[in-house]
Amino acid sequence: MLSGLDWLALEVKYLDPARSFYEETLSLSVRSESADEVRYAAGPSDLVLRRPSGIPRGGLHTHYACSIPRAAYDDWWDRLAAEYDLEETTFGDARSLYLYDPDGNCVELGQRDVAGPGIDGIFEVALEVASLEDAESFYESLGFETVDRGGNRRRVRMAGPMALELWEPQLGIADARGGVHVDLGFSAADPRAAVDAVAERACRCEQTQNGWIVVDPDGHHLTIRPD
Repeated sequence: MLSGLDWLALEVKYLDPARSFYEETLSLSVRSESADEVRYAAGPSDLVLRRPSGIPRGGLHTHYACSIPRAAYDDWWDRLAAEYDLEETTFGDARSLYLYDPDGNCVELGQRDVAGPGIDGIFEVALEVASLEDAESFYESLGFETVDRGGNRRRVRMAGPMALELWEPQLGIADARGGVHVDLGFSAADPRAAVDAVAERACRCEQTQNGWIVVDPDGHHLTIRPD
């Protein structure tokens, strides 16, 4: 039902140190900027940094994962390890490294079959939820499909425009946490149909010039726009 991830927005306290990390450390290019927001090109999606000046605010302590070309992984590791205390995990034949930005977001750089150069997509976002059962049902209605569950059943992984991790409050790999009041933008062939599928359970649904706004039961902010 949802066909693409348009953006992930993060809340930052101060733009200057956040910009230094994302532009110098992660080598992202600015797509647009204003006094309170910077939008970066991260492959087909945007990564947005936003000061807490309005609603939606952007996510706090959000764990998310970016795609990098497989062959570039060792270069990323060598460069980042000189300054950061990295952690590494292997998923099948793919390696991922983890580090933190200045605002406490856990950034994963994972090997994927992408062209690059540099970061070329956002392939995973983790959301903190109060009830796995309720959150899973909500996102299933938007077209996500459950593909894995944590051994303690406090985590659900869903496939969709990106991998969506639903976590009850906990620490994950590299002590990462699911984000709170995360702001996500999606595209869809029929945004109204997506909104109708969750309208009775959403905290808010509203049509704006930029698309439909849906606030899920855990306070995550979804914008759904036409393809």
